[in-house]
Amino acid sequence: MQIHIEASALPGLACGPDSDFPGYENIHVGVQRKDRPGELLGLHPGDAPSAGWTLDCVAAPGEEGVEVSGPYVQNRLGGRFVYLSWGTVDGAGLFSMFRRAKLMFADIDPAVLDAAVRTGHLTARLALTDGKGQPLCGRIRPPSIEWTATDGAQGASAT
Repeated sequence: MQIHIEASALPGLACGPDSDFPGYENIHVGVQRKDRPGELLGLHPGDAPSAGWTLDCVAAPGEEGVEVSGPYVQNRLGGRFVYLSWGTVDGAGLFSMFRRAKLMFADIDPAVLDAAVRTGHLTARLALTDGKGQPLCGRIRPPSIEWTATDGAQGASAT
């Protein structure tokens, strides 16, 4: 199965400080590899018009429904998920993470996940800027994220 993450409304390359945010410049976002915070897939600048990632995964029946695994799927207490990692990139190209968004598979309607197993494609659509204009972080739940089973043709919904 492939997971397609389609992100829009990125916060920009710079976000100023706020009461709970120190502010950063040269902001980028990517998908964190399992258990390797410094290894990212598809790093996008924070001022990109959109960002997208395709993750190759395995979906198999499990004790609590479909279990998704793969090199970018985290598996911790509380379930399986994908991390979108936010960080700054310095002049030498070094990424330094400062926050993450967690896309939880437990938040996907089981019927949608079952349909995605049949089609081979699961698509997540979300905006990456929070209500304060900062990079989105924490556990991202519907309606802030939309999960659909798709046919793989540019995220077209499966019926």
